[in-house]
Amino acid sequence: MMEQQTNVQAMTAHELTQHLFAQEELFILDVRNTSDYENWRIEGHRVVSVNIPYFDLLDGVEGVLEKIPVKQKVLVVCAKEGSSIFVAEMLAEAGFTDVSYLQGGMKAWSEHLEPVKVGDLRDGGAIYQFVRIGKGCLSYMIVSGGEAAVVDSLRMTDVYEAFAAKHQWTIKHTIDTHLHADHISGGKKLADRVDASYWLPEKDAEEVTYSYRKLEEGQEIQVGTTKIAILPIYSPGHTIGSTSLIVDDVYFLTGDILFVASIGRPDLAGKAEDWVGDLRDTLYNRYKELPEHLVVLPAHFGSYTELGPMGVVSARLGDLYRNNPGLTIADESEFRHIVTHHLPPQPNAYQEIRQVNMGKLKPSEEEQQEMEVGPNRCAIHDK
Repeated sequence: MMEQQTNVQAMTAHELTQHLFAQEELFILDVRNTSDYENWRIEGHRVVSVNIPYFDLLDGVEGVLEKIPVKQKVLVVCAKEGSSIFVAEMLAEAGFTDVSYLQGGMKAWSEHLEPVKVGDLRDGGAIYQFVRIGKGCLSYMIVSGGEAAVVDSLRMTDVYEAFAAKHQWTIKHTIDTHLHADHISGGKKLADRVDASYWLPEKDAEEVTYSYRKLEEGQEIQVGTTKIAILPIYSPGHTIGSTSLIVDDVYFLTGDILFVASIGRPDLAGKAEDWVGDLRDTLYNRYKELPEHLVVLPAHFGSYTELGPMGVVSARLGDLYRNNPGLTIADESEFRHIVTHHLPPQPNAYQEIRQVNMGKLKPSEEEQQEMEVGPNRCAIHDK
């Protein structure tokens, strides 16, 4: 007797990202443990997801078929892939004709970076945003005259190297706007690999164990031959050294100080009470003096609702002062209370991640992946 052929297909993290960017309908059956699902899951504008743990499906899917749409694309998701293949095959055998599983599972989803073009620079260059959609992290590549600078690089440095090589660009600078606590930085690693300069704010570097160039207000970091200048602006609050970047008098890279739908949290170094005043001064005074036309490009986003056309996360600074809830708190004491007493849970392993980013811990690749599991939660309004 011939073995029945199923219609199960693998969907890569890249393909899933494109589905979400295009806002296409998708039904997700997430078979991880309920606690993992509630903490962190795939979401999108036209995504419906249901959590049915794998161990509830070992005897078959007959009891849950009514919860799964027959005429819609179905994606089965688990932690690392294996369980989702098993469940997807059972659904196919039950008559579902458009069933896929997420290749590599949520582990691959967390690691995936999707480069999207933000816009052109005036003298022929461009700026690209690398969207880590599974974790809400954003990093940038600024290119001009065959040279590139990478800002807030993630640890998956091969992605930036491959993207630059594809376009025959040379990475000359890597820049961290601050000492990160929610993810492991790839800035120093990438700089060492490609023989580039690594920049870090000095006030965030008091405990680092490696060499760096001081990122200070008033500097210009040249990229290429077309005089594309990156102008650092000291903007403490999320960390004491946080520094924002203005690129080409158009783009405003705000790190973890200002997001599209929220503002940065000041507590990840245990100094919320000390830094909340700096945070307010940066947001309500220093940033307020800048031109409204600047396009804010943050280092994180908290929800799929912040994804714009083609996946770009951005907003005009002037619009944020009208619409961002973190920028409309007139009373300073109320601001202090909200920022210090109404914070979301802290990111997974954030203290260890800070130690890694100082160069004090050297975890294995697998340990680094485990440290970064889950959402980033760098904003005060994150879930």
